[in-house]
Amino acid sequence: MQRKSYAFVPGVAALLVAVLAGCSGGSDDDGGAEDSKPGEASATASAAEPGKYRTLPEPCSQPDQDTLDEMLPGIRKLPDAEQREKAYEGVATVTYDTDRRVGCQWKDDSARGGTHRLSLDFERVVSYDTAVSDEDRAAAVFASKVDAAHLPEPAATGTATPDESKASASASPSDKASDKASDKASGDASGAGSPSASASTSASPSGTPADLRPRLLDDLGDEAFVDDALAGPTTARHRTVTVAFRTSNVLVTVRYEAQPATASKVPDSKEMQDTARNLAENLVGKFGD
Repeated sequence: MQRKSYAFVPGVAALLVAVLAGCSGGSDDDGGAEDSKPGEASATASAAEPGKYRTLPEPCSQPDQDTLDEMLPGIRKLPDAEQREKAYEGVATVTYDTDRRVGCQWKDDSARGGTHRLSLDFERVVSYDTAVSDEDRAAAVFASKVDAAHLPEPAATGTATPDESKASASASPSDKASDKASDKASGDASGAGSPSASASTSASPSGTPADLRPRLLDDLGDEAFVDDALAGPTTARHRTVTVAFRTSNVLVTVRYEAQPATASKVPDSKEMQDTARNLAENLVGKFGD
């Protein structure tokens, strides 16, 4: 019995060693797999979030006919029905990637009503940096558009302090006249030079209400601004109002231009800004996931 036990024990021991070795090898493999999974999950977690919007709507179908009639009044007066229908449809902007950028343009050339132009531009921003989200990238692109617009500093608001009121009241007529002359000279100097500088100066002429000057908007999308430029000779003044906003990773630009048929008439800033902003506000909710 002892010999049999002696002969049996090594076999059992060998079997146990083999089993333990197999278990140990399996644990190493599983451990390696478990190590790789957290690594993969960590890499995924570190990647920035994709944009909220993955598609863009068809821009030419966004403004309804009432909006187009208000902004482009000459279209409804076209005598030819086919020509009128085509004018309402607009012309799609040529782009190389309609998943990323689309646009549409309309025009109204009326002998009696003047010239009007309207364009929409939708851009879906995608970040190719895994550390930067699409929305953060869109915010950076929008910030560059704000910089390019050269918006003036916000006008001071509120009531003057008592000290400021006293100082203004105590200023002599000659001092006030000197200040006015200095302000006029500064305005003339800023208007001289490049056409863009002249247009920028014309956009906010003296006496223009602060709420109509080019400015940031806080009630449109995630961030927005309106630009307003009046340019051209006195006999043919034309105004361009641009309303741009960002909603998550999509940038939207509404550009509205008008030149009256009457040489002495100047396009109304408030009217144009109101209609452009109304159109922009209607577009905010048009972007699906």
